[in-house]
Amino acid sequence: MELAFERRGTGTPLILIHGIGHHWQGWLPVLDRLAAAHTVYAVDLPGFGVSPELPPGVPYTAESLADAIESFCARLAIRDPLVAGNSLGGYIALELASRGVVRAATAFSPIAFWSRAELLYCQAMLRVMRASARAMPLEQLENPYVRTVAAGLLVAHPARLDPAALMAATQALGAAPGFEETLESFGGLMPPAPPKSPITIAWGEHDRLLLRRQAVRAARWSGQRVKLMKGCGHVPMSDDPSLVARVILGTGA
Repeated sequence: MELAFERRGTGTPLILIHGIGHHWQGWLPVLDRLAAAHTVYAVDLPGFGVSPELPPGVPYTAESLADAIESFCARLAIRDPLVAGNSLGGYIALELASRGVVRAATAFSPIAFWSRAELLYCQAMLRVMRASARAMPLEQLENPYVRTVAAGLLVAHPARLDPAALMAATQALGAAPGFEETLESFGGLMPPAPPKSPITIAWGEHDRLLLRRQAVRAARWSGQRVKLMKGCGHVPMSDDPSLVARVILGTGA
């Protein structure tokens, strides 16, 4: 499937997958660090960013979005890549590892390790954020206080966000045609099958969307310790780019 993407660097291919409502630019704080060691493809999922929507009749689910990443790799002849994802993208990375189609996978705060109450909380908060993104005049994000309120659920250090980047991310959240159906599909989502490729799961200690106790369930599922990322929130790339890059570069090494 044809998807919008940014390509940088040379070396072993590495696919970067964003979370629901986000776009590939969310990886910009770590992109050049990763491109020093890999050919990096930061991808917009179907129905998000500027990628086209899924074909008619294809439902928006984590599995169908994983299918789209597989199709993307096949179209560009990307074989045996590394993959890293955040939130929804983290689940997709684990799903691809369970299929055995990637060399190794890194998942930052992946979805699907929630209780029923935590799922409903996550869906409610994301709907509030989507509504706010659609209603808020973007120029208000130039105000540091407004930026803190707008991004505080997702990052531990809103002050580190570039205002222009936050405006672009807010616009992407409000405009994503795949958002509602994908979010609704979370209700039936279970953790993937056991992975066939090496994986690393990492969780921000200040994750306010998918709370840290979900990392305990992820550890039980994976049979290995989950890395706790100090000073990081749900979307850790702007909180500590160096740490995020080290976690990805250490997976499968």
